[in-house]
This record gives sequence, C-alpha cells and structure tokens, in this order.
Amino acid sequence: MLPAVADACEELGVPCLSTAFPWQGFVYGRGGDPSRPFTWTHHFAWGLDDIADVFAELWQRYAPRPQVGCLWNDDLQGRLLRHPEYGFLPRARARGHLVDDPGGYHEPAAGFEEHIGHFLRADTEVITSAATEADLTLFYQQAAGHGLRPRLLTSSRWLAYPCTDQDSALSQAAVATLVYWSPRHPFRSGLTGATPAQLADAYEQRTGNRWLQPLGLAHALLEVAAHALATADDPADGRSVAAAIGRTRLDTIAGTLDWSAGPTPNVALVPLVGGQWQPGRRHRSELTIVTNTGLPEVQVEADLVPVR
Repeated sequence: MLPAVADACEELGVPCLSTAFPWQGFVYGRGGDPSRPFTWTHHFAWGLDDIADVFAELWQRYAPRPQVGCLWNDDLQGRLLRHPEYGFLPRARARGHLVDDPGGYHEPAAGFEEHIGHFLRADTEVITSAATEADLTLFYQQAAGHGLRPRLLTSSRWLAYPCTDQDSALSQAAVATLVYWSPRHPFRSGLTGATPAQLADAYEQRTGNRWLQPLGLAHALLEVAAHALATADDPADGRSVAAAIGRTRLDTIAGTLDWSAGPTPNVALVPLVGGQWQPGRRHRSELTIVTNTGLPEVQVEADLVPVR
C-alpha cells in the first residue's frame, strides 16, 4: 500500500511523508535509485539491516549461534528480506548466524507442513518471521502437532503489537520483536513538549485502549508536517513544502529525525531496540525492553526468556 501511495504522490506532484515501513521498501520497492532522489516523497523509519542487527542480538541472548529458520512470504516483503544486497538475510548471515530460508509461502497461508518438515530436519531452535498474526498462529498450531517447538520467535510485523487472542497458540511462544517507540523512550515532542509517557497515558485515558508503537510515529508525522509548513519558503506551494521536509532536522517524540543524514536523501532513520512480550502487571503480556544497543538511552528492563 505505501509504495503505491508514494508513487501516486510522486507522479501527481503532491508532498508525501510516510513511516512505519523499512526504508528499503520505500526506496527499492518502488524501483528507486539513491543517486536520483525522489522529489515529492519522504519517509522516516528503520532499515531491514537494523531489524537484522536487533534480531541477531536477540538470538545471541538465547544462544551463541542457534539454528534460525525464516518464515517469510513470497510477496514484496519476502523478496526485500531476501535481497542479496540490502536485505535482512545477508546482514544476519554476515554476522555469522546460521539462517535457513526454505522459501516463501503465499499469503494468507493454507498450511505450513513443508516449512515445518524442513525446520524439523534442520533442528531449528529459533523462528524469525514477518507473518501476519493469523498465519503465525496457524504455523504454531501445526508446528505443535508435528512436534516442532521453537525456543524463540522473532517477529517484525504484527507481533510488534499485542496478540489479540489470549487463547492463541502464540500465547505459548516466546515472542521477541523490534521496538521503535515506547513510553519509556527518552524523547520529547518539539511541537507540544509532551514526553512519550505523557502521550501514551493521554491516549489510554482518552480511548480506553492500550498504547501501541505507531502512536509515537503518528505524532511525529504531525510534528514534521507542522515544521515543514512553518519553514517552507512558500507554505502554499507543494514543491516548497516537499523541499522543506527534505532539509528537516527535528527533535520529535519519536527521536531526532534528520533527512540530511539518512541512508538516502529521502529517508530519516529511527533507531531500534529489542523487546519481548512478557507477563506484565497491568496486562497479561507487556512489551519489555531486553536489548538496547541501538539506543543505549533506553533502559533494559528484563532478560530475554526463551521457551523452557
């Protein structure tokens, strides 16, 4: 969805700011070339290489070199993860990890028997995935029926959010994930002065729902938009507004976003740390920080706990 919207904005000449998607998908998933920057579209997020670094550190907390199996689809997402130059797979293998990709599956999945058989033969201990919650649940149900019991799951997609079904097979898994924002992050909005903790608390009181990671990114989108309109040479001219985004360096509730220092001219980076869903005091499971190499200012709250 994001590449299609960004392409439409680039074609129509409409300023576009996006987030919550690895930057390689924003650039290369659209056939982009960093040597020829986009004019109208800008993005802030993390990279597939950043996810690989966080997950590799999580795997190492479990064991020095565990056998890791990939559960990735056969769509754009899976192709980006596998890309031999800028994907997740080469980055993880370059760190010395034993990462096995048995091939993609069509989404939504009808079954995972072939993947499960492959993982059993390889004595796979850790599964890394970018699947939907429904597909991961199906995988775990079928895996249990075949005697496959992964000690750790690292997921970069839906399990950055709480599992919605407490009776799901995933409730029995040790689920670790990337963390790009939390109420414990040491940032402050340049627009309102609010901290992540204050934003999360206000959201929960207003809606009655739990905070979610995209909350911080959504707030930062508004901060950058306001800044671009305030600093553009002509805020009524779209090209001027797009150019203002491209030169932005701004402290936001999601951290410092700097389009002058990104991996490409259209991208600002958001740092990642590692988290795990562990039993909590307010909720059955809460996202707990377990690694902080990517952002040492965030305090580690607990050790990684694999399935016993």
